[in-house]
Amino acid sequence: MMKSVSIRLCQSVSPSRIGCLMRLGFTERQARFLVHVLVFSGVFLERQYRAFTGLAHGQKTHDFLARLVTAGYATPITPGALHRGRLFHVQYKPLYEAIGEPNNRHRKPASLGRFVERLMLLDAVLADRRYGWLGTERDKRTYFHEAFERDLPDDWYPHLSFGSGAEQTTRFFPEKLPIGVPLHGDRRHVFLYLATRAVPTDFRVFLVRLADLLRSVDEWSVRVLLPRRFRKAAALYRYAVRDAFMRPLTPREIDELDWYFRSRRGELVCPSRDPDLDLTTAARTFGAARFEALYRVWHQRGVQALWALAGGTLRDQLHRGWGRVEFAELPHQYLQLTPLVGKAGRVEKMLEPGDNLATA
Repeated sequence: MMKSVSIRLCQSVSPSRIGCLMRLGFTERQARFLVHVLVFSGVFLERQYRAFTGLAHGQKTHDFLARLVTAGYATPITPGALHRGRLFHVQYKPLYEAIGEPNNRHRKPASLGRFVERLMLLDAVLADRRYGWLGTERDKRTYFHEAFERDLPDDWYPHLSFGSGAEQTTRFFPEKLPIGVPLHGDRRHVFLYLATRAVPTDFRVFLVRLADLLRSVDEWSVRVLLPRRFRKAAALYRYAVRDAFMRPLTPREIDELDWYFRSRRGELVCPSRDPDLDLTTAARTFGAARFEALYRVWHQRGVQALWALAGGTLRDQLHRGWGRVEFAELPHQYLQLTPLVGKAGRVEKMLEPGDNLATA
């Protein structure tokens, strides 16, 4: 069960963070928009600023963008051979320090494809103001710690660990995807996922990592954001949810999978307790895509990753409508760069003489 949480913990774009940027000379509207950018994307288009503020393509918009660039707060990036439009990367560290995020990775350079993905996530957050949106690891951990009536083990939160022993570092919510928190008495939480490939291989891993947390949330939606080029992939993503959550693992399957995964990794293991199960048979039995996703998470979490999909809690949530999968097609153009989503690419930074800084 979950309990009500102070409104200040339900959204990363908090009054305190907005106030910190206003003290740097921004208006309330400008500061609110910039906090969205710093927390959820690190980059933005002029179109997004105008839609958020209700301003036209005019002098006020030009002055805001020009100030960001000339003060060194943001770098304009003009992609493509024809330089049609530009995006703005807000990389100025003191802005991130002002909102308590000095080490946020959004300020660092990234591939052009990754920047486009972040623009899509920013659009999704700006388009749905029914929810408070959490963007940072710290904000998500703080919210759920307060919201649950009993503390969840750290291992139940989506995470990745690096190194070992005293040198081990754990990153929670590693996909850095926004989470929508109900603001007006509703109980449904929204977990965004941006589809970057037609085949949902990474999405399956995302679901496995999220399973323990979803089992503990009263009501939830996994909202898959579909760029236009992936609109036909919705059926595959819907099936991936059913495949992961509607077919819970039995204790026997967990035992066999753990044995198979350890054998596959090259460990010296005793023969399976099932005399009919050898490595060849197990590879054939557990060769489906859902088990490949489990294997990837098992590498990090061990057998606990398998137990996250045991029992019927997730299946029952879906049956009762407490859990569901949603699809939202992204309607906007992204400087004709959507084909770069999911791919690495070079970032081109250019500001030609005479540009007005405001074409995006």
